[in-house]
Amino acid sequence: MTAHSILHEPNCAQNNGAAPDPAIAQSTQQDMTVSNAPSKKTSVSLSHHCVSLYSIANIQFDRQNLCFILNKPHHVEFAERPIPTISTAHQVLVAVNYTGICGSDVHYWEHGRIGHFVVKDPMVLGHESAGTVVEVGSAVNSLKPGDRVALEPGYPCRQCIDCLAGRYNLCPEMVFAATPPYDGTLTGFWVAPFDFCYKLPDNVSTQEGALIEPLAVAVHIVKQAQVAPGNSVVIMGAGPVGLLCAAVAKSFGATKIVSVDIVQAKLDFARQLASTHTYISQRISPEDNAKALIEQCDLDKGADVVIDASGAESSIQTSLHTVKMGGTYVQGGMGKADISFPIMAMCQKEVTARGSFRYGPGDYKLAIELVANGSVNVGKLISGVVDFAQAEDAFKKVKEGQVIKVIIAGPNEPAQEGFGSITNGKVTTNGTDTLGGCC
Repeated sequence: MTAHSILHEPNCAQNNGAAPDPAIAQSTQQDMTVSNAPSKKTSVSLSHHCVSLYSIANIQFDRQNLCFILNKPHHVEFAERPIPTISTAHQVLVAVNYTGICGSDVHYWEHGRIGHFVVKDPMVLGHESAGTVVEVGSAVNSLKPGDRVALEPGYPCRQCIDCLAGRYNLCPEMVFAATPPYDGTLTGFWVAPFDFCYKLPDNVSTQEGALIEPLAVAVHIVKQAQVAPGNSVVIMGAGPVGLLCAAVAKSFGATKIVSVDIVQAKLDFARQLASTHTYISQRISPEDNAKALIEQCDLDKGADVVIDASGAESSIQTSLHTVKMGGTYVQGGMGKADISFPIMAMCQKEVTARGSFRYGPGDYKLAIELVANGSVNVGKLISGVVDFAQAEDAFKKVKEGQVIKVIIAGPNEPAQEGFGSITNGKVTTNGTDTLGGCC
């Protein structure tokens, strides 16, 4: 196979840590699981590396494949792994520049599992990433070395009923980064199918590119809700996805956007980002909460659309009492597997109820377009950019609710500014007030 590369002395190590390439229809399940192949790893000191270099646009970077690895709950390590190599003509090798921390990453770090996905072997964390292409397979002509890309971290089989029906996010054979048993993107280099790497426009920064993943989640949720111009939209939960749902709903033409949460700092930020109204959820019954919300936000007979981005049982119950007759309800947040659900309210109102899972065809492209045309400012969510060596500290900050979104620089990136902190609902970074709040 011929590859086009800007790597000096390309590494020929085994393909450990590489995302599998299902781009060719004849791909087998064995091909799909290559990223889970056992790999020899070496624990290292972050301050002492003797490695070769690669260059992009005449800029020199350390060529190392340092990984942030979860061994068991609250037990992580930094370790070197071989730089992955592209194994098909349709793959690209990407130097990971920035990675955001998702709530699922923190959940694995804290509990070692999400539902039936259990971390049994050491696993590299992270899946919200953007980077720079350093090598492309011989069949790739849409990307070239030096291109900056947002990485879609889930790779379907492309052959099952769901994939062929255009619902590849529901593929039962999905290989998804940092979902056991597959490694994630908190690493120096990552191999992916070329068509799951989206070129970033010049006016979208690589840091913003790392937030295309959660924005694509929000895009998919709002598309599931079929938000239309003039709609009223209530969003339960003002974490990153809830905030981005508000921004996407606004870009779709919603004229009344209500963010609901229990933390005032989150709601203050929601107003600055996209929401027209906010509501602090009360410790009262779901019916009474919905009644107060409708009255306070002047929603008449209820909202056209209600999106739950929290996964909290009480929020889900309040949602069904908030949506209007014949309205639409979308479940975007994940919580307990089984809850008490107000089925009578849903039936009597003839509510259209839908689930939303990750993202599908067109969602990444639309997410990038919304950032590029100024409709959504994902940069406002970034509370700080930290060095790779601070990865575990960043996880702790997210867990403590001290930030909205922390970006971890790749191990080959120069020193970063560091964390912001919450002060009266704002994030302060190095003494400068910036837009922010809780996650």
